[in-house]
Amino acid sequence: MTDEAAAVPVTQALHHRVRAGVRRPESWWQLLRFALVGASGWVVNLVVFTLAVHALDVAYPAAATLAFLVAVTNNFLWNRHWTFRAGHGRAHHQAARFLIVSAAAFLAGLAVLTVLVEAAGLPEVPAQAIAIVAVTPFSFLANKLWSFER
Repeated sequence: MTDEAAAVPVTQALHHRVRAGVRRPESWWQLLRFALVGASGWVVNLVVFTLAVHALDVAYPAAATLAFLVAVTNNFLWNRHWTFRAGHGRAHHQAARFLIVSAAAFLAGLAVLTVLVEAAGLPEVPAQAIAIVAVTPFSFLANKLWSFER
């Protein structure tokens, strides 16, 4: 079987899982909890980012990295125990997957941040806020379907 042929069943299975999830009310409550955790992480991220940029005079890419590390810890703990109620799994496996998803979302967000600051001329803090919101849908689906899957 070719790699392309193997990818078709995986894509179809993922499509069916997403469709089934959209139809379950619990999925919508879970999305709301994820959004609330994300909002708390967003605040943590922006506070750390703002302090680093303005109080410590750290360059915005380094400040974004520091803010990410603090916020990702906050988000993992809340998402594991409250959003996905995933105490059943091994925390270190979930943490590794969560970190991979979060790092991918962070890199995408950093690209958005850079475009908004360098190309669009937006100030760093509003650009960071927009970048975080832009990558949230990817993060939710990847964490639901992979990091904290049952």
